[in-house]
Amino acid sequence: MTIKWIDLSRNQIDIYEQKHMGGHLVSEHHHQTHQLLFVLEGEGKIRLDGETHELAVDDTALIVPFSNHSVMSDSRLTLLVLAFDEAALDPEMAEQLLRTHFQASILMKPNLFIGSELRQLLRKMLFEQSKEPTALGRLSLKIQLSQLLLALARSIQSQAVGTGSNRLRAEKIRSYIDSHYFDPLTAVDIASKLGISTRHVNNIFKERYDMTPMQYLTEVRIRLAQKLLAETGKDIISICFEVGYDSVSTFYRSFKAVAKISPKTYRELNTPEQAE
Repeated sequence: MTIKWIDLSRNQIDIYEQKHMGGHLVSEHHHQTHQLLFVLEGEGKIRLDGETHELAVDDTALIVPFSNHSVMSDSRLTLLVLAFDEAALDPEMAEQLLRTHFQASILMKPNLFIGSELRQLLRKMLFEQSKEPTALGRLSLKIQLSQLLLALARSIQSQAVGTGSNRLRAEKIRSYIDSHYFDPLTAVDIASKLGISTRHVNNIFKERYDMTPMQYLTEVRIRLAQKLLAETGKDIISICFEVGYDSVSTFYRSFKAVAKISPKTYRELNTPEQAE
């Protein structure tokens, strides 16, 4: 297999598949641009700046310019390669993401939640790249690249030490809900990301936090709604939307189940008199 050399002088972002068959070695080399390698299937090894690491599905290597690296595999290994120029990012994004969190090449092993998020972002980027190039299409690619780097940066910050114990799984579920409470989450969604049954997800979370993930999701949403009702003048419909509800009636039912009163009454009881 030959290495694909990319000229990013015009497009700034390029994403493509790279296949490695058994016994294949990509000799040590470097690029003038950033590369992200995402393992779609198989196993192998990557050598980054003199250190060798094992590769498995969802592993992600962020390789900075002029960093020596090579890839090898004794079996089938399929990578998705995202090559990009720093100029593709907004200057603040480049400073806060690339120069702060990715000063050197790094191999990351995202948890199942982050791995799922990366896959979705990469799918979106492949879709945009497959269409006729337009200004909006290029802008979409840049936005998704920023989201992908942000997800990886957060993964580095929150990466826990240890194995996939039930306690660690429960903590990961809670962390995921804390940062995605505004999404249309269901117990099935969470279970599919972990690769376990919905019943098992409920059991391990309840064992740790004395409630199911969906009960915790409701509490997170309603506690935030209470804060917004008491501290802002936002309309109730806006608060309903902000905390993740598409239906006002569902929001009212959930709010009353947690707070025991309606959102309107809660605001009246908890908003201080405004001085004239």
